[in-house]
Amino acid sequence: MAERNNEKILENIDYLYKTILKIETYEECEALFDDMCTKTELASIAQRLIVAKMLSEKRVYSDIVAETGASTATISRVNRSLAFGKGGYDKIFAKED
Repeated sequence: MAERNNEKILENIDYLYKTILKIETYEECEALFDDMCTKTELASIAQRLIVAKMLSEKRVYSDIVAETGASTATISRVNRSLAFGKGGYDKIFAKED
């Protein structure tokens, strides 16, 4: 039973990724995420992204806490993702102008 649930979760995540790849405009992105997520969920995701950006710029925890309101636990989790994750943040930040 648990294996089937995990399989379904992976299928759902795959569908999410494929759906996001279909977004072509800012407006489509905004509409999808506003429909899909609560404001709190969006705020958390956005905060993690900003924290990752600041960490990648070698900003210190105290500055990140002061500027974002993120907890040190959140900053540590994001820092672990930057250090040991799949490089997703770095790939996206490398595309910025």
